Amino acid sequence: MPTRLDRYRRTAIGLHWLLALMIIGSFGVGLYMADLPMSPLRLRLVNWHKWAGVTILALSALRLVWRLSHTPPPLPDAVVRAMPRWQRQLHQGTLGMLYVLFFAVPLLGWAYSSALGLPVVWLGLVQLPDFVAHDEALAKSVLLPLHRAGAYLLAALVVVHVAGVLKHRWIDRADLLPRMWPTRPKGTPE
Repeated sequence: MPTRLDRYRRTAIGLHWLLALMIIGSFGVGLYMADLPMSPLRLRLVNWHKWAGVTILALSALRLVWRLSHTPPPLPDAVVRAMPRWQRQLHQGTLGMLYVLFFAVPLLGWAYSSALGLPVVWLGLVQLPDFVAHDEALAKSVLLPLHRAGAYLLAALVVVHVAGVLKHRWIDRADLLPRMWPTRPKGTPE
């Protein structure tokens, strides 16, 4: 069982799971609303999607600041021994790309909305400045495809991340999940 030093701190754990839930929810809403005809439901979902994107952006900034100021616990020796060099590089590359996409996907969505001339009003209370000038051609031909591609890449990297955790648990017999699980496993020192 992990000791307290083997686990991430509560703030890191909370940000990890909150962002995970928000990203999964926002991705699902984005997929669902994309093909809906214009309707009050679609407008509500678009606004929720924008609110979630702005919140994901803010939480990602907070998470990055936390990560840069708090060293994460090292990987257990059993995991390091079980990982060939290419897997360690994949691990680092996946984490790095996740962080890039935590910022890029919401920023591209904000830019797309701005270029369409549709303001982003966070929670219906705070209107954010336009991120780019009004340009519908740019919105439809560049920004929307990049936003979608980034979202799909983010989803794929989340799958790779989860697959890595499961691989370590079931194949390497080195359970990493308790390090990031919201509740402390029984028998783990506080």
